Amino acid sequence: MKILTLLAVAVVSAGTVVAQTATPDTAAVAGAGKTVLGLDDCLRIALSESPTVKVADMDIVRVDYSRKETLGNILPTVAFGGTYSRMLAKQVAYMNLGDMPGMGGGDSDASQTPDAEQRSSSDMKDTGFKMGLDNSYQLGFSASLPLFAPQLWQALKLSDAQIAQSVEQARASRLNLVNQVKNAYYALMLAKDSRRVVQESYDMAKLTHDMYVKRQSVGDASEYDVLRTSVAMKNVEPEITQADIAISRARLQLFVLMGINPDDGAGIDFAGQFADCEDGMYEYVLSLGNDFSNNTSLRQNELQTNTLEQTVKMHKKAWYPTLSLSASYNWTSSSDGNPLRNFRWNPYSMVGITLNVPLFQGFQRYYRIRQAEVQVDMARMQHDDLVNSVNMQVKLARDNIRLNVKQIESCNESVGQAQKAYDIMHQTFDIGAASYLDLRDSELALTRSRLAYFQAVYNYLIAGAELELLLGNAVDASTVPVPDRSKFK
Repeated sequence: MKILTLLAVAVVSAGTVVAQTATPDTAAVAGAGKTVLGLDDCLRIALSESPTVKVADMDIVRVDYSRKETLGNILPTVAFGGTYSRMLAKQVAYMNLGDMPGMGGGDSDASQTPDAEQRSSSDMKDTGFKMGLDNSYQLGFSASLPLFAPQLWQALKLSDAQIAQSVEQARASRLNLVNQVKNAYYALMLAKDSRRVVQESYDMAKLTHDMYVKRQSVGDASEYDVLRTSVAMKNVEPEITQADIAISRARLQLFVLMGINPDDGAGIDFAGQFADCEDGMYEYVLSLGNDFSNNTSLRQNELQTNTLEQTVKMHKKAWYPTLSLSASYNWTSSSDGNPLRNFRWNPYSMVGITLNVPLFQGFQRYYRIRQAEVQVDMARMQHDDLVNSVNMQVKLARDNIRLNVKQIESCNESVGQAQKAYDIMHQTFDIGAASYLDLRDSELALTRSRLAYFQAVYNYLIAGAELELLLGNAVDASTVPVPDRSKFK
């Protein structure tokens, strides 16, 4: 049960798996055409081909396009347009001619009688006359250029802050991916080493069973001894099956993180075991230091605060007046009858300056500024709390690492003692001075000690990876070369 528990922990501790697609690279080719990948190869593959990283990089491109869109607002805008209108009912104008000469009020036409002049003036006053033509055309260009627009200029600075925030989010994606790959790789190492220990225990149980079978055949052992050793051997077989399942699951998790199709992973193996990590694992973790200024959560909070401060400035610039230059060049034409005939195009142009001074908008700008200032205060308070939280997590990670180091030393000493006790008991058993139960107990003690040692090393490596994530000192993807697909094939 102890073995099964440790193997289950090896699988569960691998962390959350994110589905990805990637192109694997080869680290070495060892025996039977197997492609062997180390931890650095796994990190390089995941960082270069992970969809999570690619999406984060695409978001940077998106924000950059948004900045260019904002930049377009301060550049000249030019448009071409045209209109056509057909007069359905012409406008009627009425005129009061009064005493105008010739219109019923003067002596301009002596031949016309006063009565006729009065009737003509009265008709125009009552019925009016129609104005306008049937067809009206207008074509032309229009252009505008902002001369003084403080809010637009501040929007450019806001876009720069948003780009910096997207870059840090992309870095956070890389840090999290590195942490996940390391956790999965260490979990696979734990599963493989645990499986090897279980296999050695099974081999020893099988060897003892075969020995008792031979001794029974010559009458030196009873049937009970054979059955007891057979049961002990059979009890280990399910543990081997569970160990194989744990290895399979750990491999699948690592394949998914690396973006390798599990169906194509038959020719891939992963190098390394915990014994290979003992030489340099202490120096690396201790070299990480305590500086958490590169913590991605802190940096994102700082960049978010800067973005909100730029937003406040942009809202304040809405109180400033704006000045813009406008110009147009148009052609007009009017005609009666057929709209496709009798064109009379006449050009006209104009240039003007528009000044807009915002005076009152129902306190909308004031409350918009207040909202942004509250968000800035919230971000600053979150920063102080986040600093304390990260500082506490770093200290806890340091304490865990120190405890894991002590646990490794204790487990290593325990393994040595268990191995020595097993050797003594094995020699005693060979000369017939000890029972099989005594030998089996010493063997189980050695197995538990070795599994506990592997678990302690695993906990130490995981604690180091967590500290690396907290400090923000993981692999930089900008230095990672793109893997060659042809090498894997």
